[in-house]
Amino acid sequence: MTGEVVVTVDKACKRYGAGQTEVSALADATVEIKAGELIGIVGPSGSGKTTFLMIAGLLDTPTSGTVSFRGEIISRPGTHPNSLRDFRRQHIGFVFQKPNLVPFLTAVQNVQVALTINGVRANAAAKRAQALLEHFGVGHRAGNLPKQLSGGEQQRVAIARALANTPNLLLADEPTASLDGERGRQVMQMFRDLATREHVAVCVVSHDPRTYDLFDRLIEMRDGCITAQRP
Repeated sequence: MTGEVVVTVDKACKRYGAGQTEVSALADATVEIKAGELIGIVGPSGSGKTTFLMIAGLLDTPTSGTVSFRGEIISRPGTHPNSLRDFRRQHIGFVFQKPNLVPFLTAVQNVQVALTINGVRANAAAKRAQALLEHFGVGHRAGNLPKQLSGGEQQRVAIARALANTPNLLLADEPTASLDGERGRQVMQMFRDLATREHVAVCVVSHDPRTYDLFDRLIEMRDGCITAQRP
């Protein structure tokens, strides 16, 4: 069951260039994402899905429009993404197509570093990191380097790292693209469970229609525009 609105993207546009070279990557996008909700952003390549995710996740700012968290405007034109770094660390988790794990750190250290950056003491960070790996079924791989993990295991570690600081919002950009169908669905089921059990607001850019049944809502995009929103 969904709860309060965590993030609101309101009439957001993103344009690059000027004059004849201007390109509209996102046009008048309005979306609310609620706690406990799993939303899928779908559409062809180049339709604006990743741009939307970057705007919603405060990694980029809109050319016009706003982004609000729990009713408070956080991002608007002119806001510099670097000024929002601490807010992102505290409230937003990110999972990308590639796990992007630090190659010389073990699985548990890759999760622990996200906590250390936020000022969590070493012992507490290590316990939290290990507990997250156990939760996602890779606790036995805590001491392994990324190169010793399968693609699915690496992505599970990346999800654990994204959740280390207990974010209100989890954003994922095609997190199953490099996985086969079975492993991809397992990862997507994790997002489903996170939304349902932990009441996290989860928004996933997806290219795989075989997982669409897991979403509460699908937002369809084309040419930078939201063309449909449907359960």
